Amino acid sequence: MKKRIIFLAVVVMLGAGAWAAYSLLFQHGGPANSLLVSGDIEAHESVLSFKTVQSRIVELPFDEGQWVNAGTLLARLEDHDYRQQVVVDEAALLVQQRQLALALRNLEAAKRTVASDQADLWEKTIDDQRDHELWQKNVVSTQTRDLAETALKQSRAVVERDQALQAAAEESITVAQANIKNAQESLKLARIILEYTTLYAPFSGVILVRNAELGEDMQPGTPVLTLADLDHVWLRAYVNETDIGRVRFGQAALITTDSYPGNKYVGRISMISENAEFTPKSVETHAERVTLVYRIRIDIENQSHELKPGMPADATIELSPSGSP
Repeated sequence: MKKRIIFLAVVVMLGAGAWAAYSLLFQHGGPANSLLVSGDIEAHESVLSFKTVQSRIVELPFDEGQWVNAGTLLARLEDHDYRQQVVVDEAALLVQQRQLALALRNLEAAKRTVASDQADLWEKTIDDQRDHELWQKNVVSTQTRDLAETALKQSRAVVERDQALQAAAEESITVAQANIKNAQESLKLARIILEYTTLYAPFSGVILVRNAELGEDMQPGTPVLTLADLDHVWLRAYVNETDIGRVRFGQAALITTDSYPGNKYVGRISMISENAEFTPKSVETHAERVTLVYRIRIDIENQSHELKPGMPADATIELSPSGSP
């Protein structure tokens, strides 16, 4: 008889617990035109890690639960190797800049040489014409005429040679300019990689998880910190299939929590799932687990940053009349 009484008491307790769980998720609260739903607060979370670089953590000033502002240094790696690479690339750029300056001086010298050659060619051309005319008048010998022609040919050859050297000097300037561009890009890359040794907060938020420790060797892409944006939080909840026709996008909701029982937070429905799903398994009874529900998201104003990820919360939604827009 005692066993039967105990068994009945257990059944009653289980039934009461199941009803309480169902009430928390799908309870109609207050008047008939409102719906009380429950869920957990969620926030945008970013898993932060070092990119490309591999080194040892030498600075890690924050721990889990601490608030950080956007742009705050969160972690820093030992960066001697990466700084030295910047120095090397700066020196390489300086060498290429000097090479360009030398190429410019060589081009200027080549231009002056060609100008001198052209003046000499002009003179040799006049001499050849004069000696040829005098030879025709039998004033000068054939040898004198031949020497003038030879000098003219040599002057032309010199001009052609030095013009080729000038073209080579111009090409060396193009190469030097390309080398400078390459050195500048290498230096830019080295400085970018050096910046990767420091990790800054991309937005203001709270540190949820610290995955690394001071002195730990970090590989590229290994999580260091998880940062939550408390300016943008929402409540994930579920609405019973029988009530989903009265829930609309943009409807207002009042959110309350056990952590701050006297505070109410304004929210609006920002997402209603198009597909129904079974009740989450946190509801333990089979009858309620197979109930079809729709997932909704309620964006919440959280200027005080009191609402934090994982915090249980309730939302009272002002329902539309059934079938109305």
